[in-house]
Amino acid sequence: MKHDITLPDVVFHTRVRDESIGGDNPFRWEDKTTADYFANKRVVLFSLPGAFTPTCSTYQLPGFENNFEAFKAKGIDAIYCMSVNDSYVMNKWAQSQNLENVSVIPDGSGEFTRKIGMLVKKDDVGFGMRSWRYAAIINNGVVEAWFEEPGKADDRVDDPYGESSPENLLKYLDGGSAA
Repeated sequence: MKHDITLPDVVFHTRVRDESIGGDNPFRWEDKTTADYFANKRVVLFSLPGAFTPTCSTYQLPGFENNFEAFKAKGIDAIYCMSVNDSYVMNKWAQSQNLENVSVIPDGSGEFTRKIGMLVKKDDVGFGMRSWRYAAIINNGVVEAWFEEPGKADDRVDDPYGESSPENLLKYLDGGSAA
């Protein structure tokens, strides 16, 4: 994906906490749009093959969570983690990771991921359709910088990680370059 591309307009089906519901599971459905997440702010979006997977849970998500203040100091308003997982899975993963700074976006049907050209088959590991690993800096819904892992392909055995790392995005924000 090139720079200056406007993000696709998609509806994300999310579950949000609502204490007025009561009980053990006080959540309700709330549809959010691309504009709800990306309009009128400069954000980091990173996407990965799946919640609870090793690289995602051990390095990428914690790296963005722990570097939130550094991103904020460089003009980033929010950091979003997207995966082709449903809202139940994304919320449980966020809870298990004790997230306070990164918000999760469920792309359960993969519509957003497909529309930006990052949907790949991961049948080789039983995942079905998932996102290729990437990150982007997005300013008011327009891609400012794009960081895609090399070798995007269906059923690729390895899962490269480096281009979309928080360290690489911080380097770009310090005046480096992006793809």
